[in-house]
Amino acid sequence: MSESSAHAAGTHDAESGKERRNVFARIALFVRQVVGELRKVVTPTRSELVNYTIVVIVFVTVMMLFVTALDYLVGQGVFWLFGA
Repeated sequence: MSESSAHAAGTHDAESGKERRNVFARIALFVRQVVGELRKVVTPTRSELVNYTIVVIVFVTVMMLFVTALDYLVGQGVFWLFGA
């Protein structure tokens, strides 16, 4: 197969010039890469997990209070402006 017909048929990778792998080889490569990445994952200890949970709950509470206050102020401004 000549280079032009191989390129037209889509069997060459456009950037690297390598032959494209078949779908099963690409799936196998993907699964191997996923397993490799999962091996790098470090599970947090119980105390770290509790600390992270507390930080998230506090952050969400603070943001909720901020949005509530902002909503109240905008609502009061609209009532003052339009005189409901």
